[in-house]
Amino acid sequence: MRPLPAQPEPYPSVPAQSADAEPSSHPASSTWSSSGQTQPRMSPLWPSARSVVVAVIGDPVAHSLSPLLHNAAFDALGMDWVSVAYTVNEHECEAALDGMRALKMAGLSVTMPLKTRAASLMDRLTPTAEVLGAVNCVTLSDGLLTGDSTDGEGFVASLRELCDADLHAMRCAIVGTGGAARAVAYALGVNGAGDIAIVGRSSARVDATVAVAGTAGRAGSSDDISTVDLIVQATPVGMTGRGRGASGGEAAGRGASDDREEGITGGRAGESAGMPFDPNLLREGQLLVDLIYHPEVTPIMDAAALRGVRAVNGLGMLVHQAALQIARWCEVDPPVEAMWAAVRAGSQVGWIQQ
Repeated sequence: MRPLPAQPEPYPSVPAQSADAEPSSHPASSTWSSSGQTQPRMSPLWPSARSVVVAVIGDPVAHSLSPLLHNAAFDALGMDWVSVAYTVNEHECEAALDGMRALKMAGLSVTMPLKTRAASLMDRLTPTAEVLGAVNCVTLSDGLLTGDSTDGEGFVASLRELCDADLHAMRCAIVGTGGAARAVAYALGVNGAGDIAIVGRSSARVDATVAVAGTAGRAGSSDDISTVDLIVQATPVGMTGRGRGASGGEAAGRGASDDREEGITGGRAGESAGMPFDPNLLREGQLLVDLIYHPEVTPIMDAAALRGVRAVNGLGMLVHQAALQIARWCEVDPPVEAMWAAVRAGSQVGWIQQ
């Protein structure tokens, strides 16, 4: 397996195909009928024998918002593509990837518990996926599977969009050491964060996360939470429905972490109240990003707001990691606003709570 060269800009400026262009195979093809006219996606003429299929795989995937986000993007782009979901466990991962080749599927979104296993089965890995040893995005090209990780890059894009954050020289603390924490630590490091303190229970896991953060990474403690500019909450503490699916799923997890690590309160007062750390450590003017998105407001976010801390959830990371998948598969600028509109609509009708 050989790594790929450095990736281009995350959202390449490639125009989507216009409605009056000739139909083509992917990367971009409009929803065409035999008469040459575009068809609404709800039409009985769609999907057709020419529709390009992508999917999300993992276990569980009943809660997945990936098809919602991907299909919203395809709608906005006028592309004859469709995204669906397949339940695939770890033992079935290799067979699912073989099926991707056989069916000539354009792409896969990979969620828990398959990210590490899928990485080991790729023909090629991007530099990011090589470092993290995990993939959430697979592209099929010329019979070869390329694995990428868009989680950390999606986190950074969400910060820039939602919070207008300047990452250069920013002091950061990441609470947690799972796959989400590692992806965020790597992305913060390559984007110039000045200091990245990793806070967790296991020294071995802290060291492994520090290792991907570059020269800015270091082992931290709960005291760092009081002194930094940005706190990233990357544990499952505070997630609704903690049980199956509570430790893994969309983006870097259906919520935060892809492992069973708890908060740093050790099961004492803070964690028992749904707090991953003591909220009294927070200071006015800080920014807290809780990677959980269900519930949309977690107990630590509530506590942060009371202390003058700006708090946002993980929906931005979810939207942008999916947008980056669209960019990888389709080689177009992803319609981020349309994807945001879809996820907000899904929240209003309860889809996020599945």
